[in-house]
Amino acid sequence: MRIEILTFEGCPNADVTRELVLRAVRSAAVDAAIEYINVETPELSQRLRFLGSPSVRVDGDDVELSANGRTSYGLMCRSYAYGPEVAGAPPIAMIRAAILRHAAV
Repeated sequence: MRIEILTFEGCPNADVTRELVLRAVRSAAVDAAIEYINVETPELSQRLRFLGSPSVRVDGDDVELSANGRTSYGLMCRSYAYGPEVAGAPPIAMIRAAILRHAAV
């Protein structure tokens, strides 16, 4: 399994997202290669389909299911809606669910 964490320099939610991904991988007990990607330019954000910082993908799929059809790419902050909550980092439950979806394949 491949997990990508995409951020830009200075993202206030990058560190917490990295920790959440590590915790989710441990709790799901899966073997995963985690890649940290620094998105530095608008051109790179387009090429990588970067939906904002931080973004997390499991085997190429965004952890937020509804995000996979989005096309608003760029160097911007991202927020995650999970139930009634909105946060600047993906909730651990969202990350873990994406990991388990791909582990079952």
